[in-house]
Amino acid sequence: MVGTGYVGLTTGACLASLGHHVVCADVDEEKVKRLSAGDVDILEPRLADLVAEGLASGRLSFVRGATAAVTGAEVVFLCVPTPMGVGGVADLAAVESVIEEVRELLGDGCVMVNKSTVPVGTAARTAELLGRDDVAVVSNPEFLREGSAVDDFLRPDRIVVGCDQQDAAEKVAALYSKLGAPTVLTDAASAELVKYAANCFLAMKLSYVNALAELCERLGATISDVTEGIGYDRRIGQAFLSPGPGWGGSCLPKDTAAMLQVADAVDFEFRLLRATIDTNTRQRQRMVDKVRLAVTGRRTGSLSQVRIAILGLTFKAGTDDLRDSPALAVAALLRQAGADIVAYDPALANRTRPELDGVKVVDDPYEAAADAQALVVLTEWPEFRTLDWVRVGEAVSRPIVVDTRNLLDPDVLRRAGFDWVGLGHGG
Repeated sequence: MVGTGYVGLTTGACLASLGHHVVCADVDEEKVKRLSAGDVDILEPRLADLVAEGLASGRLSFVRGATAAVTGAEVVFLCVPTPMGVGGVADLAAVESVIEEVRELLGDGCVMVNKSTVPVGTAARTAELLGRDDVAVVSNPEFLREGSAVDDFLRPDRIVVGCDQQDAAEKVAALYSKLGAPTVLTDAASAELVKYAANCFLAMKLSYVNALAELCERLGATISDVTEGIGYDRRIGQAFLSPGPGWGGSCLPKDTAAMLQVADAVDFEFRLLRATIDTNTRQRQRMVDKVRLAVTGRRTGSLSQVRIAILGLTFKAGTDDLRDSPALAVAALLRQAGADIVAYDPALANRTRPELDGVKVVDDPYEAAADAQALVVLTEWPEFRTLDWVRVGEAVSRPIVVDTRNLLDPDVLRRAGFDWVGLGHGG
């Protein structure tokens, strides 16, 4: 397992739990030492326990450098970063670097697996860079959600394996046989496209429901009732029908941008996807406009020197990940509008992170609320529901809550003396 980031560490620990012997490699020597001692700094339920179990059983180990991991390996997983590069295209520098480093060390009959999210055609490019007819290249995309990655791995909706060599595809698929999940065996290009297609569809669904929420506000309808009504349709389903401040995280923004690049490369104008991205960008500004209206009574009112308390900064609850967080994006827009921002997030208490420059983060929600002229809920942490809202009301200077996740109970807020503003509630 080359790479011990979110995907690599989860994949390695879970494969070890299935009985396989897994060696995980990373370039960071200190990180290797920490992981070898069972110290996991990724906030993910059950992951630390699986790492500890793997270490104790001897089926999981950690080494520095890819060369130490691949020697004698039957299957090599590439789980290195593929960040968004110039123009939105995925940056494959890390993938190519590892290939160059290990290509002469792979044994005859070894299988190299692209686990990282990579553009269509990367498997073919990998095979070309390897220059080894005796080493097959397989695409095996991951479908792990932060906050539920272990469960997603051990209870998957499907396993997708792509390779033009049937025996290599079956060898990789067999690693997951104990899971009993539906398995899609296909060509490498189709497997690579599956990951992008899935994430882009989810992004479209989220942008759609955010647009629908705005329409509800203008028509006097209620978004929760509308989504319940359409969600019972099995063709649509209930998932990804909750409005919010926009979608973000480590996957959807870069995968939608990469898909546009893939489409442009073959002269296909993917207008639906481009509109999805544009809608998401607009949604963040719309949240700022809702705060303006709630505080000043006008959508164009001034927020200069207005103290605003933000509840939640991570891109979703259950993780400490700030990558492309819509909460951070909204906070930045509020700061640009002149607001004085104080924030609380249960995963970020007592932490300093480069992404938080310019945002004062406190370790108590009631401290964040002190003298605030509005509270803005931006991440759906369940504990926000159980705050002592009477106590919060005593701390703020104006009892206004802009709930961009429709997380809180409006009746509870109103009994505590707050004006509650949600998404998709007309009238």
